Amino acid sequence: MGAGAGSRLLLMLAALVVVVAGLKAAESVIVPVLFAAFMAIISAPLLFWLQRKRVPSGLAVTLVVVGVVGAMALIGTLLGTSVTDFTNAIPTYRGRLSEILKSAVAWAAQYNVQLEASELLGYVDPGQAMGWISSALASVAALLSNALFVVLTMVFILLEAAALPRKLRVAMDDPEADLGKFSKIATEINSYLVIKTLVSLGTGLAAGLSVWAIGVDFPFLWGLVAFLLNFIPNIGSIIAAAPPILLALVQYGGGRALAVTVAYTIINLVMGNVIEPHFMGRRLGLSSLVVFLSLVVWGWVWGPIGMLLSVPLTMIVKILLENSDEFRGIAVLLGPDPPEDEPAVPRSPTAALRRVLQQRREDTLFGDRTLPPRERPKPSEEPPEPPPEPPPEA
Repeated sequence: MGAGAGSRLLLMLAALVVVVAGLKAAESVIVPVLFAAFMAIISAPLLFWLQRKRVPSGLAVTLVVVGVVGAMALIGTLLGTSVTDFTNAIPTYRGRLSEILKSAVAWAAQYNVQLEASELLGYVDPGQAMGWISSALASVAALLSNALFVVLTMVFILLEAAALPRKLRVAMDDPEADLGKFSKIATEINSYLVIKTLVSLGTGLAAGLSVWAIGVDFPFLWGLVAFLLNFIPNIGSIIAAAPPILLALVQYGGGRALAVTVAYTIINLVMGNVIEPHFMGRRLGLSSLVVFLSLVVWGWVWGPIGMLLSVPLTMIVKILLENSDEFRGIAVLLGPDPPEDEPAVPRSPTAALRRVLQQRREDTLFGDRTLPPRERPKPSEEPPEPPPEPPPEA
């Protein structure tokens, strides 16, 4: 690696550190803006549908915003009530869990296995588990507390969405400019967020109804947790299933805890391996390592809310890279393992044209390299003849 390449690498790393530090420092502003952008992207299909029905843009935006605000208010109210009731019930659950663990220690002692109930209670303490959940839900509640700022930002984004193509053409000074690439990127981001939200909503509803049917307390809370954590592939479903399984064990014993485990397993297998891949396809996926690293990085930058937004943010970066001529290969590395019969990443037309022009220049200077060496035309070794002198003037 030359000195110039090393300097560029150091400059890029320094810029990355500055950007991450800026994101961490501006969390109170950037996170609500991102949340408003996500809400606007998810609401955009409904807005465009209303506009196609000849509803005026102002009225359509008003209807969409009223629906979103009503949903946020309902979720916030039910969430606050459920968290408060569960927090008040934790001492009762801890007492029941302590009795179950003492019975387990006595059973293990019959087989000469020495355990301590106090140590086991520290590992499966419902208060500690609720502390983790409360931390994540507190971040969501804090985000909802900025409802006015989020709603205003969402309104302006939706109002700008219809006029954006015209603005881009004016900015490019080309009224007939082809905005196909911009439209493709926007459509893919919108499709991913809408499909992921609907699948997560279905997962949350199925989990909440299953827990309610089995008889576990606070089914709305566990359905909301399943909805939020479903945005985190692979890991989120495991984290979402642990609290209701533990609560079913405390309330009813091992039978219903096993029933909750089976219900969550079936829900996640169907949603994660059948429904979501059917609508998204393989291309809108991430590798498990990238998911884990994005959780660590965004969680360190923005805390629990960063972990919830980590996968959507990384997926948006991947979509942008896929539509780039130079960084499409990085998008492949971020994605899941491709099948063996999948063709290589096609090169961009711009890069192909550049190679063709370079080949033609070389053929002009050195002869056609596609011919065998004996058949290649040799460049002339004789000096060129001087131009004829002009006739003398009369």
